Amino acid sequence: MVFYRNLKGLFFILIIFLSACQKTNTIKRNKPNDVILKVLGTIQDGGIPHMGCNKVCCLKYFKNNTFRVGVSSLGISNLKNETNYLIDATPNINHQLKALIGTSNPSEKLNGIFLTHAHMGHYSGLLNFGREAMNSKNIPLYLMPRFYNFIQDNGPWNQLVKLENVMLKRIYDREKITLESNLSITPIQVPHRDEYSETVGFLIEGNTKSALYIPDIDKWEKWNNSIVELIKNVDYAFLDGTFYDEKEVNNRDISEIPHPFIIESLKLFNPLDKSEKNKIYFIHLNHTNPLLNSDSSEYNRVIREGFNVADPNMEFFL
Repeated sequence: MVFYRNLKGLFFILIIFLSACQKTNTIKRNKPNDVILKVLGTIQDGGIPHMGCNKVCCLKYFKNNTFRVGVSSLGISNLKNETNYLIDATPNINHQLKALIGTSNPSEKLNGIFLTHAHMGHYSGLLNFGREAMNSKNIPLYLMPRFYNFIQDNGPWNQLVKLENVMLKRIYDREKITLESNLSITPIQVPHRDEYSETVGFLIEGNTKSALYIPDIDKWEKWNNSIVELIKNVDYAFLDGTFYDEKEVNNRDISEIPHPFIIESLKLFNPLDKSEKNKIYFIHLNHTNPLLNSDSSEYNRVIREGFNVADPNMEFFL
C-alpha cells in the first residue's frame, strides 16, 4: 500500500512536470536552417513588482524579493548563420540577452536590435550598451525616422552613437528589411502615444512561418488596418494585452493610457475560426492583469475561448 501511494505521488509529480514543459513550448534546435522566435518577457513597461504598487499582485514579490518575469520582448535566433536579433531593449535586458545568446559578448553574438517605440520599457535597456556597462561595438539599431532623430539628437542616447556602441539604421513603415535569406522583418506603424517617436509592430518572417508582434496600440478601431485580416495572414500573433478591463487601474485616468482591453479583443476576435484564435498570444500584461494568475477566472476564460497567454521561454519555429 505504501509503495502504491509513493508510485501514485511520483506519477502526479511527473504529470505536473510534463505540463510545465508543455506550457513553456520549448523546442529542440536540431535543424541547421531553423529560425526560432523566443518570448523573452511579457510584462508592461513598469515590470512586476511595480514601483509604488501596494496591491496583492505586487506585494508578494516585494515581500519575497522575487523577480517574476521580464518586460515584453522577443528574441530571434537564426541557426543557419548563428545570428541573433532582439526586439525591444527592456529594463530586464541583462537577463533577456542571457536567455537569447548566453553569456557571450553582445557585440559578437547580437546582430541587431529593433525598437517598437520610445516608451521606457521598450528602449531604456539601451543604456546597458554604453561605456558605463557593456561598452558594445557597433550593434545595429533599427529605428523609425522620428525615433532615429530622437536617439541621434538627445543625450544620453546620442553618446551611444558617438562612442559607436550602436550603429543607427533607418526603417520605414511597411518596408521589408531582408536580414538574411531566410529571415525578414517589416515594421507596421500603429496609433499610440507618440511623444518622442512613432510606434510600430513588427511582422517577422522566417523559412515557412511568420509572426506579428504588436505590444502597444491605443485601440484596434483607431487603426486604419484590420487586425483580424492580419491575424489570418500570419502563423502567430503576439498582441497588446496590457489591461483585462477598465477596472484594473483605479488610481489613474485610464484614458491617459489607452490600450485595447482584453475583453474588447475577445469580442472582436470571437468570430474567428478556432485555428485563427489559437494563433493569438496576449502579451505586454500590466502588473494588475489577472491573466498573470493562471488560476484566475479571467485567465481560464481566455484559454477556454481558444486564445493563449504568452509565457517567458516559449519558443516557435518560423
